[in-house]
Amino acid sequence: MPKKVDYSAITPEISRLAEKISADAIPKELYEEHKVFRGLRDLEGNGVVAGLTNISRVTAKKIVSGAEVPMDGKLYYRGIDVEGIVAGFIKENRFGYEETVYLLLFGHLPDARELGDFRALLGRYRSLPPSFTRDSIMKTPSRDMMNSLARGVLTLYYYDKNPDDTSVPNVLRQCLQLIAEFPLLAAYSYNTYRHFSHGDSLIIHSPEPELSTAENLLHILRHDRKYTELEARVLDLALVLHAEHGGGNNSAFTTRVVASSGTDTYSTIAAALGSLKGPLHGGANSSVLAMMDDIKANVRDAGDEEELAGYLRKILRREAGDRSGKIYGIGHAVYSLSDPRARLFEGFVKSLSSDKGLEEEYALYAAVARLAPGLIASEHRMYKGVSANIDFYSGFVYGMLGLPREMFAPIFAISRIAGWSAHILEERVSGGRIIRPAYKSVAPEAEYVPLTERG
Repeated sequence: MPKKVDYSAITPEISRLAEKISADAIPKELYEEHKVFRGLRDLEGNGVVAGLTNISRVTAKKIVSGAEVPMDGKLYYRGIDVEGIVAGFIKENRFGYEETVYLLLFGHLPDARELGDFRALLGRYRSLPPSFTRDSIMKTPSRDMMNSLARGVLTLYYYDKNPDDTSVPNVLRQCLQLIAEFPLLAAYSYNTYRHFSHGDSLIIHSPEPELSTAENLLHILRHDRKYTELEARVLDLALVLHAEHGGGNNSAFTTRVVASSGTDTYSTIAAALGSLKGPLHGGANSSVLAMMDDIKANVRDAGDEEELAGYLRKILRREAGDRSGKIYGIGHAVYSLSDPRARLFEGFVKSLSSDKGLEEEYALYAAVARLAPGLIASEHRMYKGVSANIDFYSGFVYGMLGLPREMFAPIFAISRIAGWSAHILEERVSGGRIIRPAYKSVAPEAEYVPLTERG
């Protein structure tokens, strides 16, 4: 019999070859010498402008006496302050995600008829092709839900009669279907994984067309299909706040780059999912939860702010936690004084923690959010201030909702596909050129050496 090969093993040969790659790293000082911004951000953290968009905008600075000064962060969807959007649908006791999707896609707030028609359209699309769940989800369970989502999206290409038609009407149709289908792909993948890996009962609930996206997600994910009004409202708010972010985030840029090549919608969304899966983009809330678990395990009295501050300082000095030197959920590439999404979320976090009897847990989060900025400033040289971002709270919220950690990143994707879809459509109508950035080569020239002469 042929010898069984472990394709996942890192062999000594692979390790030796990897050392060659590591030794070829470009020195950081060359970036400054050639005035190249690593990560497309300058030394002050400002993003390099790569395009124009009407979709969303982030601001964290204002001009005072001719100089830039930090301000509380603002997030705008199609020019409308997200704080006004949230206040509007909460005051009218409505769910807001579907309205937000409409705004991002079409550039204006829907009237009552438009919103009703749009919700009904999403309701009709909220289903998967015949046998898809059995053949494409149940037969290939995966422990990683983001990979399951990406595979599901790519498989849906084969069920589409016009998958490569990149006309605006067809792309819009594909995007709307994917927006409606994402909760099903994620929830069914998770329930299948739990069944095959942990022996849980396999229950596949059909969605209810009249329910909101947040309600449907709780309805199909939970075995008893039950949820409270507060739970659905908080999840809906999370979806609204994650739907898009300023046009400069990594997955939105990935979407624009891939779409600009002229490829199909399914390939573009799969690429965006690959971007969001990265722990530096969509995995921050899970890191926050792990950090908080570590703090609770090592701080005897979380109510003692001096003891808590001492442990946070150890985390920053790489003496505790995961030794990364990071207090997860504190700080953002753009915001300094505050993240508007975190401001909006915090009140609901407090209400939900009270409803769930987790006031002490909330107090710990509040204490870390209050202490961390000052500690970070004292331990590190910073070009701007830091504050709690939305990911600092979102994992705590999802945990209180009883949502599994494997679903945290997929919930982000269920929300963010609204923004990705808007960027795909904007690229179709306003792009027209493949995005091709320049990289400056710093490799020295060398002569070719014949194989027989290489030592």
